[in-house]
Amino acid sequence: MHHVFNVRDALKAKPRFALITGPASVHVETALELAGRDIHLLIEKPLSNRLEGIDLLVALCREKKCALLVGYNYRFYPPLQAMRQAIDDGRIGRVLSVRAEVGQYLADWRPGVDYRQTVSARSELGGGALLELSHEIDYVRWLAGEITEVSARIGHVSDLELDVEDTAEITLAFASGAIGSIHLDMVQRAPTRTCKVIGTTGTLIWDGIRHHVRLYSSETSQWADVSAPSVRDRNESYRAELRHFLDCVAGKATPAVTGEEGRRVLQIVLAARRSAMDCRVVTV
Repeated sequence: MHHVFNVRDALKAKPRFALITGPASVHVETALELAGRDIHLLIEKPLSNRLEGIDLLVALCREKKCALLVGYNYRFYPPLQAMRQAIDDGRIGRVLSVRAEVGQYLADWRPGVDYRQTVSARSELGGGALLELSHEIDYVRWLAGEITEVSARIGHVSDLELDVEDTAEITLAFASGAIGSIHLDMVQRAPTRTCKVIGTTGTLIWDGIRHHVRLYSSETSQWADVSAPSVRDRNESYRAELRHFLDCVAGKATPAVTGEEGRRVLQIVLAARRSAMDCRVVTV
């Protein structure tokens, strides 16, 4: 294995593709340099912490015919895929409401690492609950459709030593007429990850800790497993994402999470921040 410590030296190896996994604040700058050399890109989420440069990157990748995949790996996670399929198959009817929640104490995220020095805790690197936990925004859009309005309250409510928000409550309006909410936090001592989708003829509930999806049907008035509880390897979705990326590089697939979708998630994050600052509903 050959180690280098800057993009210039990495380019000497003439790579065909690259994974950009540094702080969100430098994603686009790095990606532009690589895409200009015809290098396919998998960029860790979030795509960036600001909108500047994203349109240029998307256009450049299109011009160079470079794959651009944003790393929202929950698109490759079997229980959520099963949930999406159940919705697409009409098993709960028309979606009326969505409620998602994720929370875990930041100091427990990376054992043995000083959380105060991580990207998650530092504003200049693109940290904070909204960006670090933006998986929920991406998969809620994927399940329920486009988000059109955002209202939010955010804050640093814990005793954690950081300069970013550690908690966010977001209320959403969807183009379909559905409404929803997302809770994001870096303060809960007991980890949680859940999503409930309520439809006209049923309800779906995902338990992300037990990797379990249940469906309640009005036809049977009973709950049934859509994805049975399991002990999953947390790296499974990352491996699936990497296989998909390599298929994109080989021209066998198109990115499941495009640069445009990564930009859309960031627009919603920034709208939530504006909403919290101005105490108003923001159209996105």
